Amino acid sequence: MKKSFLIYISALFLSFNAVHSQPVGGTDSDGGKPEGQTIDKVVAIVGDQMVMLSDVENQYWQLIMQGQTQSLELRCSIFEELLLQKLLLAQAKTDSIEVSESQVNGELDRRIRYFVAQLGSPEALEQFYNKSILEIKDEFRDLIREQLLIQQMQSKITENVSITPNEVKRYFNGLAADSIPSIPSYLEVGQIVLIPEPSEEDRSAVYDKLSGLRDRILKGESFEALARLYSADPGSASKGGELGLFGRDEMYAEFEGAAFGLKKPGDVSEIVETPAGYHVLQLIERRGEYVNVRHILLIVKVSPTEMYNSKLKLDTIYSEINAGKITFSDASSKYSDDPNKNEEGLMINPYSGNTKFSSDQLDATVFFVVDKLTPGSISKPVLFQTQEGKDGYRILYLKSRSNPHKANLKDDYNAIQEMALNEKKMQALDKWVNSKKSTTYIRVMSDFEGCLFRYDWF
Repeated sequence: MKKSFLIYISALFLSFNAVHSQPVGGTDSDGGKPEGQTIDKVVAIVGDQMVMLSDVENQYWQLIMQGQTQSLELRCSIFEELLLQKLLLAQAKTDSIEVSESQVNGELDRRIRYFVAQLGSPEALEQFYNKSILEIKDEFRDLIREQLLIQQMQSKITENVSITPNEVKRYFNGLAADSIPSIPSYLEVGQIVLIPEPSEEDRSAVYDKLSGLRDRILKGESFEALARLYSADPGSASKGGELGLFGRDEMYAEFEGAAFGLKKPGDVSEIVETPAGYHVLQLIERRGEYVNVRHILLIVKVSPTEMYNSKLKLDTIYSEINAGKITFSDASSKYSDDPNKNEEGLMINPYSGNTKFSSDQLDATVFFVVDKLTPGSISKPVLFQTQEGKDGYRILYLKSRSNPHKANLKDDYNAIQEMALNEKKMQALDKWVNSKKSTTYIRVMSDFEGCLFRYDWF
C-alpha cells in the first residue's frame, strides 16, 4: 500500500473541523458509518504523546465529508500519519525546537480567515463553533503550536536533501511504464504590457470631487446615500458602501490602516489612496479583531488620449517584433510595465512557480487570444484591465504549446526533478523514522493490527 507522509497541515485544516466531526464509534467490516457511539480510548502511545481513537475517527469522517471513499485503508493511513506526527513532535521537543508567538498567531489568523471566507462571515464562524473568535483561537492555540513544531521538525530532517541531474535520470529510468505520469497540454505565454498613468490634473480632479463628498458627509448628508450614487466599487455601492466585517491582511495596507484607525461608529476617515483609487471610509462597527466600514471609491481614469497613445506605441512594437528588428524578450525588457515580468517576458504560474500553464489556469481573456496563435507568434495589441482595475493594452506571445503526453526527461525535466526530490526526501524521512523508533517508547494497541503500515510500528 502506497502512502504519502508529507504533512498536509495547511491544506486540510482537519483540527479546526474536528469538533463537528462524526461521533466515535465501531464500524462494520467495510469501513461503513458507526453503528453506535463507543467510549473513546487510547490506541497508541509515542513518547509522552497519546493517540486517541477519536483523533482517527474525527479525521476519517472529515475526509469522508470531503468526498473520500470509506475504507479500512483510509483509517489505517490516518492512524499511521498520526503516529508519525507524534514521533516528529516528540523529537521536536527533544531538540528544543521552538515556534514564536507571532508564528502561532499568524497561523491562527490564516486559518480563521480561511473559515470566515468559507462560511461567509465572522458571525457565521462564531455560530458554527458557538464560541467567539477569541475563544476559538484560545482553544486551538496549543494544537497549532504542535502542528508548527511538527512541520519544522520534518523540514529539519529533509533540509539538506538535494538531487543531482544524474539522480533525476536514474529515478526516471527506474520508473515502471505504468508509473510514468501523464503530462497534460501546457502553454507558455508572454506579455508586453503598457499601462498609461493618469495625469496630475486627472488625479487632482478626482481627489477634489471625493473631498467635496467627504465635506457633505461631515455636514450631515448620508454616507450610505452618497456611496450608492457615486462609489465606483460595484460590489459595495448597492449596499451603501458597506463591505462587511474583515480582519487584518485582507485589504490594501493603506485601506486597513484607515479602517482600523477609526475609533467609534460614524467616524469618517481622511481621503486614502490605494492602487484601486481614492477612498473615504466610515466606521460601522468594530468587533474584536474585525471591523465593518462603508467606503466610497473614486477611480482615477486615464484620458482617452493617453490610452490611444499607448496603443500606438504597442502597434509600433508589434511591427518591429514581426519585422525581426527586436526580439519579444528584448522588447519586454525594454518597454513592458508588467511588474512581474521575467527575463523573457513570460507569465509566471502562481500555482507552480514556473512558466507553464494548463488551459484552465490561464485567465479566459488570455486563453481566448493565445489559443488562436501558433507557437512563436504574437497578437496585436489588445485592451485589458489589471487586478487593480487599471486599463491598459498588451501584446500576448505564445512561446510554446505542448500536447498531452507521457512525461520524458527532455520536455518535462522540472516535473520529474520535483518527483525525484520528493522521493529522496521520503527516503530520508524513512531512514529517520526507522532510527528513532528504536530509541522512542512506542506502544500500539491491537485496534489497528490488521493494517498494512509503511513502518513496523508493532
